[in-house]
Amino acid sequence: MRLGTLYAFSAYLLWGFLTMYWKFLGNVNPMEVLAHRIVWSFVFMIFLLLVIKQFRSFLKECGKLFKNPKDLLGITTASLLISTNWFLFIWAVGNDYVLQASLGYYINPLMSIFLGIVVLREKVTGKQTIAFLLAIVGVLYLTIRGGVFPWISLVFALTFAIYGLLKKKINISATHGLTIETMIITPIALGYLYLLPSNSFTFSPVFSSTNLLLFGAGIITAIPLLLFAKGAKTIPLSMVGILQFIAPTIMFFLGVFVYHEPFSTDNFIAFLFIWSALILYLNSVYHHPAKHRANA
Repeated sequence: MRLGTLYAFSAYLLWGFLTMYWKFLGNVNPMEVLAHRIVWSFVFMIFLLLVIKQFRSFLKECGKLFKNPKDLLGITTASLLISTNWFLFIWAVGNDYVLQASLGYYINPLMSIFLGIVVLREKVTGKQTIAFLLAIVGVLYLTIRGGVFPWISLVFALTFAIYGLLKKKINISATHGLTIETMIITPIALGYLYLLPSNSFTFSPVFSSTNLLLFGAGIITAIPLLLFAKGAKTIPLSMVGILQFIAPTIMFFLGVFVYHEPFSTDNFIAFLFIWSALILYLNSVYHHPAKHRANA
C-alpha cells in the first residue's frame, strides 16, 4: 500500500514539474518536439522490454492485437489521441498557457465522469452531478466574463478522458500498451522529422543541450506512466482521485509564480468553481470507495 502510494505520488509529482522540461524546449517547433517524444519513447520502451525480458511476450501481444480489428482500431485511436494530447501540452507550455493546461488537468476527472455516464451508462451520485454542473459554470464564466473560450483546457481534458476510456476497454498491460501506441505513430513521426527542412536535432555536436533534452523526452514520458501503472494496481481508487490533483496544482503555481502568467479575478472565480467541483468529487469518492472501485 505504502509503496503503491509512493509510485503514484512520484508519477504525479513528475507530471507536474515536467512543465519546466517542455519550457526548456520552447525554442523548438512543438511538432518537432512531439515527433522526438514519440520516437524516443518507442526506443526507450523497446530497450526496457529487452531488459525486463518481456520482448517475446510483447511480440505475442502484437500478434493477438493484429488478429483483432476492433482492439487494433481502439489502440490506434488511443495512440492518435495521446499524441494530440502531448502536442497540445507542449504547445501550451511553450506559448505561455500553463494555467490553461492546469485547468485541463483539473477538468479531466470530471470529463471522465461525463463519459462514464454517457458511454458506459455508469450511475453517479448527486454530489458528482453537482460537481459536473459546477465545472460547467466555471468554464462558462471564464468564457463570458474573460472573453476567452478555454479550448486548450477542454480539448486537453477531452482527449485524455477518451484515451482513458479506450484503454479501459482494451485488455493490455501498461508496458505493452505504451510500446504499441508509440510503435503505431513512430513511422509518422520519423517521416515528419525526415521531411522537416530545418531539424533542431543535429549530430554535431551530438550532446548539445537541445539534443539531450530531445533524447530525454522519451524517458521522461515513459517513466511517470509506468510508475502510475505500478502504483494504481495496489492503492484504492479514492487515493488515486486525491493524488491526481498534485500535477495540476504544481502547474498552477508554476504558471502564476514562476512564469508570471496573467491571473485575473475572473480567472480566480472560474478556478474557484472548478476547485469546488473537485472537492465535491473527492468527497463522493471518499464516501463511496467500494462503488468506485467496482466501476474501475
